[in-house]
Amino acid sequence: QVQLVESGGGLVQTGGSLRLSCAASGAIFTDYHMGWFRQAPGKEREFVAAISGRGGLTRYANSLKGRFTVSRENAKNTVYLQMNNLKPEDTAVYYCAAQAGAWINSIIIRKESYNDWGQGTQVTISS
Repeated sequence: QVQLVESGGGLVQTGGSLRLSCAASGAIFTDYHMGWFRQAPGKEREFVAAISGRGGLTRYANSLKGRFTVSRENAKNTVYLQMNNLKPEDTAVYYCAAQAGAWINSIIIRKESYNDWGQGTQVTISS
C-alpha cells in the first residue's frame, strides 16, 4: 500500500500556473505508475494525466494536452503536475493515485484501476 499526500493547490487567476506535488511513502515508488485525476463539484472524477514507474511513458486527457505536464522525481518519491494557462473550468479537487502492474493505455486512464489515493488538493481558478 502506498501513502500519498498532495500539495500545491490554491487560488489563481485565469491564465496563471500551478504545480501540484504528490509525495509517496510506504512502498517502492518505481513499482507504481502514478495518475492525476480531478473532481469538480457535482461531476465525476476524471482522468488528467499519468506517468509510468520509470517516467518513460505519459498519457494525458486529450482536452488538457499542451497545458498540463506530468513528471516524477523518483529519488524524492514525488510526482508533479505542472498546470499552465489555467481556466475557470480547471477548478476542482485534484487527486494523485498509484497503480501497480503493466502499463496499458486503456487501463491507465480508468480510476477503478488505481488502488491508492491521496486526500486531494483544491485548485480554484478565478475569472
